[in-house]
Amino acid sequence: MATATRTPTSPGTRPPVGSGPGSRGGFLRTLWGSTIGKKAVMAVSGLLMLAYLLVHMFANLKVFFGPEEMNGYAHWLRTLGEPLLRHGWFLWIARAVLLAAVVLHGASAYQLSRRGIAARPVRYRHQQRRSSYATRTMRWGGIILALFIVWHVLDLTTGTVNPRGQAGHPYENIVAGFQNWYANVIYIVAMLAVGLHIRHGFWSAAQTLGVTRPGAARLLKGGGNLLALVITAGFLSVPIGVMTGVVS
Repeated sequence: MATATRTPTSPGTRPPVGSGPGSRGGFLRTLWGSTIGKKAVMAVSGLLMLAYLLVHMFANLKVFFGPEEMNGYAHWLRTLGEPLLRHGWFLWIARAVLLAAVVLHGASAYQLSRRGIAARPVRYRHQQRRSSYATRTMRWGGIILALFIVWHVLDLTTGTVNPRGQAGHPYENIVAGFQNWYANVIYIVAMLAVGLHIRHGFWSAAQTLGVTRPGAARLLKGGGNLLALVITAGFLSVPIGVMTGVVS
């Protein structure tokens, strides 16, 4: 009877690169499949959206300098990158990058949440109700912001829910939009959610990216709180300005 022979493998021998199960799908797939990878994606995409919020807030404050200032800035955005880019292309590129960041941020947050639930022993499942204030804030704040983004686009970008708005005239659109009480309520609630989301998310992102020293931790916590306050106040000043007649 013939017997099968096995070729001995030395202890230091490693399988060829690309032959292991972990390399299947490439580095990006491996990164996305890991918990730390999802946390890193969530942190980086969150910081990207934070940078956008800062720029957007400062742009919104131009409304206090009148229609020429605000509408002129909007026109400049549509011509940014010319002649390399065609008219309006920069805005569409920025929107695509922002949409990708929002989708990645939401998907990684959802999957991390599901992994956390699945990792808990069954006998401790009832303790999920004791989730921290920060966790609840991040979860519900994210849902509120996702719904608000849809409303915001329909209100000030497409004009679908803002019939008194004018295409290409953001100043007039803002004034028309915030003359409706329900638009003000939606915007104020969403901006408060933004502030709470930044307050808790900024420090979480810093931890994910490796900030662990006590001095740096205190500095970043304080900076995150200040940043959340400034951004919230900056955005809320616009509807308040319209409601009080400062912007008209």
